[in-house]
Amino acid sequence: MELEVAQKPSSDFEVIGGAPAIDRLVEAFYRNMDSRADARDIRAMHAADLEPTKNILKLYLGEWLGGPAEYSKQRGHPRLRQRHMRIPIGPAERDAWLACMNAALDEVVTEANLRDRLKGAFHKLADWLRNDLENEHDKHR
Repeated sequence: MELEVAQKPSSDFEVIGGAPAIDRLVEAFYRNMDSRADARDIRAMHAADLEPTKNILKLYLGEWLGGPAEYSKQRGHPRLRQRHMRIPIGPAERDAWLACMNAALDEVVTEANLRDRLKGAFHKLADWLRNDLENEHDKHR
């Protein structure tokens, strides 16, 4: 009689719960952006119809977390800084984005270690995307 050994998920994509969890995370993120007073300014930077943006973020996060490389297949290299240069991102925008994403992570990601790691990774990513040179001195607080 062989013992069945449960395999450990091999990627954060699997740990988070795959595409259905990514969908819930992105929906929660944009719901936060629509409802939080501190996100009013960053919401105004987006189109009224968020569906195309949601779909892109779902593809990106799925690949970023170790899932299928659909983002790269459809859109090429992420080039996140280049894609965001048209949007002024300073400390306030970074912090509002992070508030929305952290609340979404709290809602969707049940695995505490993964949730904490993702919060740290998103903070680094959001800070790296800053392009508001007038507030550059705040970057390394």
